[in-house]
Amino acid sequence: MTTTEATVPAQDPADDTDSFHVFDTTLRDGAQREGINLTVADKLTIARHLDDFGVGFIEGGWPGANPRDTEFFARARAEIDFKHAQLVAFGATRRAGGTAAEDPQVRALLESGAPVITLVAKSHDRHVELALRTTLDENLEMVRDTVSHLVAQGRRVFVDCEHFFDGYRANAEYAKSVVRTAHEAGADVVILCDTNGGMLPAQVTAVVSTVLADTGARLGIHAQDDTGCAVANTLAAVDAGATHVQCTANGYGERVGNANLFPVVAALEIKYGRRVLPVGALAEMTRISHAIAEVVNLTPSTHQPYVGVSAFAHKAGLHASAIKVDPDLYQHIDPERVGNTMRMLVSDMAGRASIELKGKELGVDLGGDRALVSRVVERVKERELSGYTYEAADASFELLLRAEVEGRARKYFRTESWRAIVEDRPDGTHANEATVKLWAKGERIVATAEGNGPVNALDRALRVALERFYPQLAKFELIDYKVRILEGKHGTESTTRVLISTTDGIREWSTVGVAQNVIAASWQALEDAFTYGLLHAGVEPAE
Repeated sequence: MTTTEATVPAQDPADDTDSFHVFDTTLRDGAQREGINLTVADKLTIARHLDDFGVGFIEGGWPGANPRDTEFFARARAEIDFKHAQLVAFGATRRAGGTAAEDPQVRALLESGAPVITLVAKSHDRHVELALRTTLDENLEMVRDTVSHLVAQGRRVFVDCEHFFDGYRANAEYAKSVVRTAHEAGADVVILCDTNGGMLPAQVTAVVSTVLADTGARLGIHAQDDTGCAVANTLAAVDAGATHVQCTANGYGERVGNANLFPVVAALEIKYGRRVLPVGALAEMTRISHAIAEVVNLTPSTHQPYVGVSAFAHKAGLHASAIKVDPDLYQHIDPERVGNTMRMLVSDMAGRASIELKGKELGVDLGGDRALVSRVVERVKERELSGYTYEAADASFELLLRAEVEGRARKYFRTESWRAIVEDRPDGTHANEATVKLWAKGERIVATAEGNGPVNALDRALRVALERFYPQLAKFELIDYKVRILEGKHGTESTTRVLISTTDGIREWSTVGVAQNVIAASWQALEDAFTYGLLHAGVEPAE
């Protein structure tokens, strides 16, 4: 245990499973992020991931507001056997001047079949008068009537006090009266919402403490991230007595997003010593985070706390030297606790310890050879000076490392020459053709192929030439291609760096090439990609 982790005993959720709530609203509030558009099937998949993770409540959407959410609740009831979570329907208090029993929107909440209902209520006096266009007293009656009606129908009710903190600043007594009314009408939890995301942790602590003392209600927190403080504000509310946290996976949400579920839960479990997930679930956190990112079709944030691929990545030689002695010296937790791994990055900042640790990570035995390690360090620095980068191209670095250890480069084929032709046609279309001349297993091969671009044509020609010798290549697929013009050069004379990511359906690897010609740089990266893939497929080098 590191010095930054909790030293108090963890609570056992079996003692009181309702003492603290982890409430996820990815399917409702998180889905409002720009660029996210979830199908019903997507929502069902995410709900399963969240239930596997062990959150207590999953807010599925607003039934009755749109057909997709209505369908989701019907299918979730029929298709998902929730092991840990309860499904929550979201809606608003009844309309002004009516009754909850007759309100069609309230009826849709009941018809959703969700055992828990979250109601959004206005707690800012100006919003009541300008947005709802009703009186402050009528707004309180809308809260009282809707909560009591749903409770009478056997539903558990949570109330989201929208714009609470702004409303508290404008009219504290009225904001507290909304909390008090919801609590007295039977709401289990009243959630204080920082809807505009403008609060800071000390302010949240002060307000939550006061409202808790003045109303006696059980309080929760819903924080937006507009000041970059959503996670901190959530934990500040917990410090002040809130026992219900509303979050979204990966911090998805409107504008800049919501409090991120994963760092909030990790802080509660690791730093506070509060058990909020089933035993063993925390170790699934990185996998769950990335799985949900895949469903919403957004690249996982590499620098996200706890679960990002860079969260436990180390580049500086000073860090590596210390980590070699004790990883806790530069890591606040053991990454395996959250399902992540420590990574050593190799760059021109690398020292001997960085190379030794990276070799161990890659399974390459350096045998304690100080001269060898020093030679690799100098080779890396020399290559990076000319434009290569190995922190994003582990596969190319492993090939370089093995070449130094073994005294020669791994070769499955030898390139005689290659060429790529782009033909500009009168109708505005283009034709891309590549020819490669290679030697493999003592035989000279000439192969030609077309592609949707010159690099794709080279990739195909290389496969045509080699697949009969190495059938494993049929599984290789180029999945990402990045080009960067390096600093210090200008225009068409610039040096170009190409990064290529490849998969065989099981693992992914990245390779790098550098040249003044973008096609030449691409060829280098392709050669490394094929060589690394064959190496890890267990194929013996041809020469």
